[in-house]
Amino acid sequence: MDLFVNGTLMRGLALHHNLDGAEFIGAVRTAPIYRLYSIDDVHPGMFEVETGGVAVAGEIYRMSDELCARVEAGEPPNLYRGPVKLADGGVVDGILFPRAIAEGRYKDISEFGDWRAYTATLRSD
Repeated sequence: MDLFVNGTLMRGLALHHNLDGAEFIGAVRTAPIYRLYSIDDVHPGMFEVETGGVAVAGEIYRMSDELCARVEAGEPPNLYRGPVKLADGGVVDGILFPRAIAEGRYKDISEFGDWRAYTATLRSD
């Protein structure tokens, strides 16, 4: 199965080792229908919206169902697997975050459209 990731599972980031055994397919962007939030500057939370969405940068990995179950088990609280629409029109499973938890509680970082771009601003402060 293929899995879209857009946060700490990406290459060079904190939880990438959880993808050991997965095949990197490539860097991609979602369709411009998502909002991206920083969950306490630890990881991103992404969810689909009807209006005001942005394209979010991420990576796709191919893995066994067993590895995917291990990856899900290693994710922070509230993240879950669901369909993600890609810029090229494809749909793959991805890691999402509940909108009801994100809005009003965490920082909207949609303007960056990219977890790495956002975290780079934290290091420059």
